[in-house]
Amino acid sequence: MKKFTTINDIENLSKTINDAIQLKEKPYQYETLGQHKTLVMLFFNSSLRTRLSTEKAARNLGMDVMTLNVGEAWQLEFEEGAVMNLNTSEHIKEAAQVISQYADIIAVRAFPSLVDKDQDKLERIMNSFITYASVPIINMESATGHPLQALTDAITIEEFKNTAKPKVVLSWAPHPKALPHAVANSFAKMMQEREVDFIITHPPGYELDPKITKNVPIIYNQKEALQDADFVYTKNWSSYSHYGKVLEVDANWMITKEKLGAAKFMHCLPVRRNVVVEDAVLDSMQSVVIEQANNRTYAAQIIIKQILENEH
Repeated sequence: MKKFTTINDIENLSKTINDAIQLKEKPYQYETLGQHKTLVMLFFNSSLRTRLSTEKAARNLGMDVMTLNVGEAWQLEFEEGAVMNLNTSEHIKEAAQVISQYADIIAVRAFPSLVDKDQDKLERIMNSFITYASVPIINMESATGHPLQALTDAITIEEFKNTAKPKVVLSWAPHPKALPHAVANSFAKMMQEREVDFIITHPPGYELDPKITKNVPIIYNQKEALQDADFVYTKNWSSYSHYGKVLEVDANWMITKEKLGAAKFMHCLPVRRNVVVEDAVLDSMQSVVIEQANNRTYAAQIIIKQILENEH
């Protein structure tokens, strides 16, 4: 693997998932693979699980880790031909090349503006690092995708499924803030690659990019969609057609024990209790959100391992 910026960079998805599960049993079996190598993590936006799990994954492989909160460090310029006489002090062309001298792998996290759809879809920050860096890039969440989370989710479903082809439902849920589409986008892409019965449910107006959802069934009746589900993945996202907007919707889209039925509950975290999902679900044995968070380490570790192996 030369880079990991979308799930399409995974050559053998089933093997990668199974290898990640095996890593959980012996997480230090490749602890010399990354010896004398450095992962540099760049955070244009703050993080808890992504930051800690990716660092742990790298250290399990023997790597050194350096972390930079970019917004606090300096203002980067991304425009070609820019006259830099205002706030930006360094161009991405120099920054990416310089960081590449300090790193063997660069991991980047950068959220969308949720203001300009076309600009967000260009993935300016992620693609600039891919263009100008001389070392592999890992996507720790970008404007339109979160492939590490999607791999985590696939690992979790593989571990907990009780049937060869489980029914998996991605359900929108209420949230007071406008949130990105990245997690939902990558999860939808991932489920289309897996042997699952996949359905998306959300209120009208919250359709994701149709180029991503393609022929996935979309059901606007949440109760109907959740019937006989094996896994319910709940996530909020803002409107795509009315880009970045929070539309008026019924708060009854919150996930409850009654709606969940016998399904396992999944969420990428952090989650707003009794807004997105009620306490009775999160505190039940049906919730696998903690196990899901733990799998973040092994999703990152298997990706870093494959990149390091490609370098040998």
